[in-house]
Amino acid sequence: MRQDFMTENETPEAPEADLREETAAGAPELQEHDRLAELEEQLADAKQQILYAQAETQNVRRRAEQEARNARDYAATGFARDVLSVADNVSRALAAIPDDLRVDERFKGLVAGLEATARELDAVFGRNGISRIEAIGQTLDPHKHQAMMEVPSADAAPGTVVQEIQAGYMIKDRLLRPALVGVAKAG
Repeated sequence: MRQDFMTENETPEAPEADLREETAAGAPELQEHDRLAELEEQLADAKQQILYAQAETQNVRRRAEQEARNARDYAATGFARDVLSVADNVSRALAAIPDDLRVDERFKGLVAGLEATARELDAVFGRNGISRIEAIGQTLDPHKHQAMMEVPSADAAPGTVVQEIQAGYMIKDRLLRPALVGVAKAG
């Protein structure tokens, strides 16, 4: 019979571990229990890894969908910037026509054609999520307006846009081109 006395180097668990190892060799049910516990632990680890992999896959799918949405929504950005100069030129042409020529029968067709072109450009912009930035009377917003000069004004508060040099545009929620503006200063 063995007496369990602890020596200085022994810990209380050591005799139990030794006893388990000695009896496990002769008891296959303990080996099966240990093997079952090991397999359950491996299964729990595998389930956790599957959950992490599923979460990562879902995150990758969401990022891909967002990138595809952005590509669709903003694919026309470069083309839109190029077409803005056409819109600017049509606006300048309409603004340059004096009132007396607008009523002249010889120029009515030209004026009507330019106005129809301007309306069609606006409609195309609208269908593609491109909108003009409101500038006149607004407080200067550095995210939408680019101040080109300060204009003395007794009528408008300092920092208010009083002149639009070039129209600005947004494509959906992104800036396509800032509005070039003149801003009131205390005068």
